[in-house]
Amino acid sequence: MSEFAFFRFKSANMLTEDEERDKEEMISLTELVLDSRGIECDAKISKISEDRLREILEDVRKLRRKKKKNSDKSEEDNSNEENTNDDPDNQAVYVR
Repeated sequence: MSEFAFFRFKSANMLTEDEERDKEEMISLTELVLDSRGIECDAKISKISEDRLREILEDVRKLRRKKKKNSDKSEEDNSNEENTNDDPDNQAVYVR
């Protein structure tokens, strides 16, 4: 279902090169947005106006940015943890 929406985005030249390259991620996020809007079949997607399609794509982009932001923050947190654990003077203290 969302693969059809992805191809509608693509055929209307709405996608960036990065979005086209990350096709599977875009399809997955589009699926989430379509589900949240109650759009469940290709027939409905084919009848959606280009303006509404743009709104859906904007929601997909918001989800994508949020996901990347959370992923980047998680990687940064992991990196900080690794840096603090490498210090030999920084040993865990156990209390009984």
